[in-house]
Amino acid sequence: MTDNPNEDNVSTTEKMANKGQSLTVSRVIEAPPKRVYEAFLNPDDIAVWAPPEGFRADVEEVKSEEGGSFRVENIGETEGMEQYSHTFEGTYQELKRGEKIVWTEESGEGENPSTVTVTLDAVADGTEVTLRLEGIPEDVAEEYGVAEAWEGSLEKLAGQVED
Repeated sequence: MTDNPNEDNVSTTEKMANKGQSLTVSRVIEAPPKRVYEAFLNPDDIAVWAPPEGFRADVEEVKSEEGGSFRVENIGETEGMEQYSHTFEGTYQELKRGEKIVWTEESGEGENPSTVTVTLDAVADGTEVTLRLEGIPEDVAEEYGVAEAWEGSLEKLAGQVED
């Protein structure tokens, strides 16, 4: 039994509408916060956990420092997904080792950047990872299943880092 309300280590998602759409996705991962933090910034780890189902990731750049940038090309590999290939890129705004990562990412031409805040909290079973995505255009969030994609990525991240 754990002290964590999310006893099954399953992702939970909360959606709230405001300027654009905000989403919160959370999951307990059975690994220490330091290892989870490293997986968010290590190109080899990112290539495994970041691409949505049906895609592979080419990690083109990761400068893991405040003000540094990253660029990941998600390439559709399964039938019908090729047309949804896209680039995932942004700038790190805040990096607190083992605790927090904040980045902004461009969602399209003429759009304001969205902000992703990842918090890592030590819990009895490992690390509770909470992603808060703010400023996602509502049509993008719904059409591309942003919450579901992040839930899938957290599941892959768990498989990548769990003890």
